[in-house]
Formats: sequence, structure tokens, C-alpha cells
Amino acid sequence: MGNMRQTQKAAPAIPAALIKCLLAAYLLTGAGLLLLALLLYRLQLSEDIVNIGIIGIYALSSLAAGFLCGKCVKDRRFFWGLICGVLYFCVLAALTLAVNHSFQDLNTRFFTTLMICAGSGMLGGMIS
Repeated sequence: MGNMRQTQKAAPAIPAALIKCLLAAYLLTGAGLLLLALLLYRLQLSEDIVNIGIIGIYALSSLAAGFLCGKCVKDRRFFWGLICGVLYFCVLAALTLAVNHSFQDLNTRFFTTLMICAGSGMLGGMIS
């Protein structure tokens, strides 16, 4: 009976923790992309370097989201980190679809980007 009450109290905290962690990840993504844009402007970076920077920003943001989610949830942290990474990618894909009206930018790297975000989120959850 006591376990049941603890489970019921913990359930609403998980969606709130996911939302907070994803919000933090997108703030980190925005800051990283802003910094990358500044570097592109100042240093005239090549397209390959910019693409690597974007993937790195996605990976670091997913890692941070998984880490924060693992700290908040404290139970099955790797699983919740994985969920955070996948949700991060889903919102990213939805925003790409809304802006471009197609998955043109993600088509060649769609699955790879999904795996990078999911794996980074899971790693963040594990090290939390």
C-alpha cells in the first residue's frame, strides 16, 4: 500500500521533468547554434565544419537533457535519458517539417541523427 502511494505521487513528476529537461536542451541548442552562426560569420567556416558543428550541438544538447532527466527522475535513468533524446529528436524533426514543409534537411541523415540524439540522451542518463 505504501509503495502504491509513492508510485502515484512520482508519476506526475516525470512529464514535468521531461518538459523541463527538453526546454533546457533547446535553450542550449539555441545558444550553440547562435555561437556557430557567429563563428561562421567571423571565420568563414566551410559547410562540412558547420554540419559537424550542428551534429555536435545536437549531441551535447541531448546529453544535457538526458543528464538532467536522470538527475530529476533517479530511477531507470538510462531509460529516461533515452526517452529525452528521442523526444528531443522528435521535436527537432517536427520543427524541421514545419519550417521546410518537408524533411529535406534530415532525409539523408534522419536515422543517424535519431541514433545520435537517442544515444547521447541515454549516455547522459547513465552518467547522471
